Amino acid sequence: MKAKIKKSLVILLVVLHIMSLSTVALADAATVVSLGANLDEDQKSKIMELFGVTSDEVIMLEVTNQEERDYLGGLVSDEKIGKRAMSSAYVEILDDGEGISVETHNINWVTKEMYANAMVTAGVENAKVIAAAPFNVSGTAALTGIMKAFEEATGEELSEEAKKTANEEMVTTGELGDDIGQDEAASLVQEIKERIIKEKVTDPEQIKKIIIEIAADLNITITQEHIDKLADLMERISKLDLSVENISKQLESINKGLEKVKETINENKGFFQKIFDAIKGFFAWVAEALRG
Repeated sequence: MKAKIKKSLVILLVVLHIMSLSTVALADAATVVSLGANLDEDQKSKIMELFGVTSDEVIMLEVTNQEERDYLGGLVSDEKIGKRAMSSAYVEILDDGEGISVETHNINWVTKEMYANAMVTAGVENAKVIAAAPFNVSGTAALTGIMKAFEEATGEELSEEAKKTANEEMVTTGELGDDIGQDEAASLVQEIKERIIKEKVTDPEQIKKIIIEIAADLNITITQEHIDKLADLMERISKLDLSVENISKQLESINKGLEKVKETINENKGFFQKIFDAIKGFFAWVAEALRG
């Protein structure tokens, strides 16, 4: 009898162990969808169809306009925030080392590179993200849903300061993109951020110097207003617990696209330099001819 009881207890312990492993696996593979609180039922259905999931397959959350305003207030105009929460996000937690991937639908101002950069600043890691809306929107509010979904999926709270800084980074990059191009802005901000973190620069004047140097290296012209805004942003980023190694690892897939942008910038730089040299040579020839 004792032998049977022992055997039963062993079997029970094995079953409980397997169940605990399964629970951990489910938690690690959590998928969360955050829907804008003002979507109607038809819009919700279309968003879920776009995400390729049903409500019983994922954890469902709701994001309100007030939650969006808590992070975006003072950063963007009321027009961009709107009075309704329509942006939605799909967040699937991936295995360690897989990094961040981003897809967007009906987002016309914030690019996937801007989202990815801001997400890393906020502390989001190893996640597949889809930001979407039922019609064209700026996309500024979607980051709130992404961060909320990530926290729910992982059971970990992101730093409030990091989340606010991430929103500032997204908006600053978007505004810079209006003037110099979205891809160029994302590339510029990422390079500056990585150097600031790598060299642990906190001095405002030194930060401005680095901004000017990197912009020149990328052949990007920025105004003093751009420099000041970027310097304020980078000063806040410098105080966060970020590492260059982790940023590179998380943005590996995103960086492939940005590398093409850098190549294009360098190609254009060489092209315009050839034109400049040709013009310079022509005028030198004219001056020489006149002297002759």
